[in-house]
Amino acid sequence: MRYILLLLLFVHTTVYAQKNASIPFEKWISLQSSFAPVISPDGKTVIYSVNTTDWANNSYDWEIWMKREGDMPIQLTRTAKGTSNAARFTPDSKYVSFLADRGNKNQLYIISIYGGEALQVTQEEEGVNDYRWSPDGKQVAFIKTAGDSPKEKATKERFGGFSIEGQEYKQNHLWVANFHMDSILLAGQYPCYTKKDSSGGKPTIPCTKLPVGQRLTQGDFSVNGFDWSPDGKKIIFNQQINPLILSDISSDIVWVDVSSKKMDTLVQHPTGDFFSSWQPDGRAFLYYSAVDDSTTNFYKNNRLFIYEIGSRRSKEIATDIDESKMAAEWHQQGIFVRAFDKNKIKLYSIDAKGGNSKVIPISLDLVNGVAFSKNTNKVAISGRNYADLQEIYTADNLQQPLKKITNSTQQIAGWNTPVNELISWKSKDGATIEGVLLKPRDYDANKKYPLLVLIHGGPTAIDLPDPTPTYVYPAMQWIEKGALVLRVNYRGSTGYGEKFRSLNVGNLGVGDMWDVVSGVEYLQQKGMIDTSKMGCMGWSQGGYISAFLTTNTHLFKAISVGAGISNWVTYYVNTDITPFTRQYLKATPWSDMNIYLKTSPMTNINNASTPTLIQHGEFDKRVPVPNAYELYRGLQDRHVPSQLIIYKGFGHGISKPKERLAAVWHNWLWFNKYVFGESDETIPAE
Repeated sequence: MRYILLLLLFVHTTVYAQKNASIPFEKWISLQSSFAPVISPDGKTVIYSVNTTDWANNSYDWEIWMKREGDMPIQLTRTAKGTSNAARFTPDSKYVSFLADRGNKNQLYIISIYGGEALQVTQEEEGVNDYRWSPDGKQVAFIKTAGDSPKEKATKERFGGFSIEGQEYKQNHLWVANFHMDSILLAGQYPCYTKKDSSGGKPTIPCTKLPVGQRLTQGDFSVNGFDWSPDGKKIIFNQQINPLILSDISSDIVWVDVSSKKMDTLVQHPTGDFFSSWQPDGRAFLYYSAVDDSTTNFYKNNRLFIYEIGSRRSKEIATDIDESKMAAEWHQQGIFVRAFDKNKIKLYSIDAKGGNSKVIPISLDLVNGVAFSKNTNKVAISGRNYADLQEIYTADNLQQPLKKITNSTQQIAGWNTPVNELISWKSKDGATIEGVLLKPRDYDANKKYPLLVLIHGGPTAIDLPDPTPTYVYPAMQWIEKGALVLRVNYRGSTGYGEKFRSLNVGNLGVGDMWDVVSGVEYLQQKGMIDTSKMGCMGWSQGGYISAFLTTNTHLFKAISVGAGISNWVTYYVNTDITPFTRQYLKATPWSDMNIYLKTSPMTNINNASTPTLIQHGEFDKRVPVPNAYELYRGLQDRHVPSQLIIYKGFGHGISKPKERLAAVWHNWLWFNKYVFGESDETIPAE
C-alpha cells in the first residue's frame, strides 16, 4: 500500500515540467538504481540492493531484492521508515541477513530465501554497525559503538553539552554472539520469570531470549573492518587509535583468538594498513597499505600486498596496474581486483606468485562490482555499458556470458537522452586532457550551440559517459533545450595513472583552469559552440574550480559554485581533512602563504564579473560553509550579480530528494537567465 501511495504522490508532483524539456526533474531524480550484488555460497541465489525515492518522507530508501534460480526477482525486505542494508547470506545459503533500524536502532535481522517475515537477531542497546557470520554459521561477530559511561552521563547532566576538538568520539569494538535458529524463533514467546511463576512455583517454561553479544576486544582503540578466519578460530580486524576520519592513518591489522581473546598484531607500518580478503585456505590474506607514505597518499596509487601467516612476511602485488586497486578479493578461482583504465573499469586477475595482472574480458564498459559464490565458481556482477543504467548480471564463471537479471534501463526507454562522445585535447602545458561531450540526438554540425561545462569533484574522481548525468545539474534537460555539455576530466582525475593524478600538486586551480579553458577553446576551434552563451558549474572540487574560474576568467556568462573552496586558508583551518591541503599544496599557510594565495579564488576577487550562484550545505565539514560566505561577500562588494543558497541541515552533499529538487531548479533558473536569456520561469510553489 505504501508504494501505491508513493506512486500516486509521484504522479501528482510530475505535473510541474520545466520549460523545453520532456522529462520532469522529479522523474529524473526518481530513477531507481540496482547495486551491491551478493551471491549465495551454493550459487543458487543472488541478492542486491535497489535505491528508490520516497517523496512522502523526503528520503531515499535502500531495500534488498532477491533472484533465485528459475524465478523472477522479488523484493525481499520492506523497512517502513528506513533502509535495509549490509545484506549477506548465512553460510548454509538458507537465509538472508541484513541491518535495519525498525524502531530500536540498527539491529541484525534474517529472512528466509523463501520469503516470509524478517526475524530480529540482535537487540543491542547501542545498535549494530556491521557484522560477519562465522564459517559454520553458529556465531555472528559484530561491531558496535560504546555507550556513555557513568562518568560521561554525570558530566553531561551537570555541565550540559560541550566538546573538546579531537576527543568527541566513541570507540568501536568487536562482539560475538552465539546463533541458533530455535532461539530466534522462540524468543519472547513466553515470559522469563526469575523466581516464581503465576502458580507460585518454580518456573517450568523455558526462558528464550535473543542472542546476547559478548565483548571480544578490549582497549583504547577502535575496530574498523573485520572478518573471520576460514577455520573460524580467529577474527582479523583493522585497529586504529579512534574512529575519527583522520585516524585511519594509524590503522594496523590485528587478529584475535575467539576463545582466548588474545590479540596479535600482524601488520604494523608507519601509516595505514587495511585488511581486504582471506586466501580461501587461510594461509595468507590480502591487504592495502600506504606503508610509510603520509605525504602523497591522497593522490598516489594505493598498494596491495599478500601477507603469509606462516612466515609473517608481506609481498607487494599488482604493481603493473597504474591506478588504485578496488575491492581486492581472493577466491578459489584466484585473486581479483577492479581498476580504472581511462574511462573504463576493468576486472583483473592477479598471479599470487609473480604478482602480475591480467585483464579478464567482461562485456561491460564499467564493471562496478563483482561478487563470488564461496563454494562454486558462479559470480554476480554489477555494471553497465555507456548508454545504459547499471544492471545486475550473473554468470556460471568468469569465462561464461553474462545473464542480465534486472531491467533498470527500461526506466529511460523513450527518453530523449543525449549522445555521449569521448573527446581529448591538449592543455596549456601540453598535457592531454579527456572529457565527455554530450550532444542532442539531432545534433547539427553546421550549428553553433550554447555550452555548459560540468566539473566533477574529487579531484580524484572521473566523469564517464552516462545517459542521464544527474545530481543537481540538469544536463539532460539543457541538452534537450539545445545546448552542448562538456564534462572535463581535468588533471588529477582518476583513470589516467599516478603521474596524471599528480599534475595538480602545487598547481591546484591554475592547472585545472588551463584544462577547462583549453577544452572550451578546442570546441570553439571546431566551430561547435556559441561562445556568447556559456556557463560552468561543479560541486566540491568542481565547485572550487568553478570559483577559480569566476575570479580568474571572463569566459562564462554564468557560474555555479557548489560546496566549493574559496580560500585555501579558510578551508585549511576549518576542514575535517587538513592533510589533503598539505599534500596538494605541499605547505601549511604558515610555511608558504604564497602557494595558498596562488591557488585561492579569493586572491583575485577584484577581477570577478561573472554572475555566480553559490550553493552550500549548512553543516558541511568537508568544505565548511565559511568558504561560501567569503566568496559571496567578495562578489557582493564587487557588485557582481550573485546569490547564496544554504541548504538547511545538510553536510557536504544534498542527500534528500526535495532539497535536491530545489537545487536543480536553482541551477536551471540561474543558467536559463544568464546563458539563455530567459527569466519567465519560476519554481512551482503549489
